[in-house]
Amino acid sequence: MVLNLTEDQKILKSTVKKLAEEKLAPKAAEIDQEAAFPWENVKLMADLGLFGLTIPQKYGGSEMDNVTACIVAEELCRGCFGTAAVLVTHFLGLTPILLAASEDQKKKYLPPCAKGEKLAAFGLTEPEAGSDVASMITTATLDGDAYILNGMKHFISNAGEAETYVVFAKTDKAKGYHGISAFIVEKDTAGFEFGKKDDKMGMRGCPNRELIFTDCRIPKANLVGNLGSGFRIAMMTLDETRTVVAAEALGIAQACLDSALEYAQKRVQFGQPLIKFQVIQFYLADMATDVEAARLLVYHAAQMVDEKTSRYTKESAMAKLFASEILDRVVDKALQIHGGYGYMKEFPIERHYRDARLLRIVEGTSEVQKMVISNELMKS
Repeated sequence: MVLNLTEDQKILKSTVKKLAEEKLAPKAAEIDQEAAFPWENVKLMADLGLFGLTIPQKYGGSEMDNVTACIVAEELCRGCFGTAAVLVTHFLGLTPILLAASEDQKKKYLPPCAKGEKLAAFGLTEPEAGSDVASMITTATLDGDAYILNGMKHFISNAGEAETYVVFAKTDKAKGYHGISAFIVEKDTAGFEFGKKDDKMGMRGCPNRELIFTDCRIPKANLVGNLGSGFRIAMMTLDETRTVVAAEALGIAQACLDSALEYAQKRVQFGQPLIKFQVIQFYLADMATDVEAARLLVYHAAQMVDEKTSRYTKESAMAKLFASEILDRVVDKALQIHGGYGYMKEFPIERHYRDARLLRIVEGTSEVQKMVISNELMKS
């Protein structure tokens, strides 16, 4: 597969790469250490128009495609995964609106999100309903011209900082998957609160908190799509955004390869640079091959999302599975090349090692991706 980038994509790739290297990377360790929300970096991304990347021009966005979103995610992750995750989570929260919202909803919610004035988030996961979405217990009960939400979501990225949430709830418990609906919930709605911020191993710049709904009254007009279409909307969303999560894994893997190559050229042992030893050369060869294979899978899936000429559920899951799995291999070899220094916080490999582990879990574990892939194989 040859990825022929447009001139706009080439310019954006170069611009985001420069931002990641010059502005994000120098602050990444501090953001990680303090688990601080990167508001300064958010403004920098907003100034470049990145928050409106996937939003149509008529709502204030730049109307770029999935390939472009993957390019941006990959380059940002080479600088700071925590910052990149804020943007990718924003894309995740926006996608159900882009896919299924009414024209009035799009006019209301997309313009401020395009400018980065408001962030978006996606509320699906619950304590007893992670991969098993049908087991969710959050409910939405119709009461006149409003729905009353009760329940809780957890592990929600951007929670507390985002203003616009797409939340999934049961509107008919007897219908299983077909009884799930999607709603837009605004941050300051009465009955909507946040739990404590999770103290995480990695991705510490992007917060995760509980969403708690207690008799939370939202307008009936905030229903996204049709009643009972929530599960389909969620799955369509994940089919598209998994490619961007895969690009995050790719970006961290490339950063690990870059760091390991640089370190191996500078570090001298037994009278010569590490890169002169065959075992180190073989490590680097394996890492480079894994990264390139992941890149081909990720951008192949992203192109399929953009072309929409065939189903891309399988390819999207493959890209996310493979990129997240090879990231673990690449970061492990990178740390091994660094030796004891790789275990120290002053080297970015230590942070990459912690960040990497999340990507085999978020937006569907590796095991869930294999279920998706195998189901698609059986269909064909």
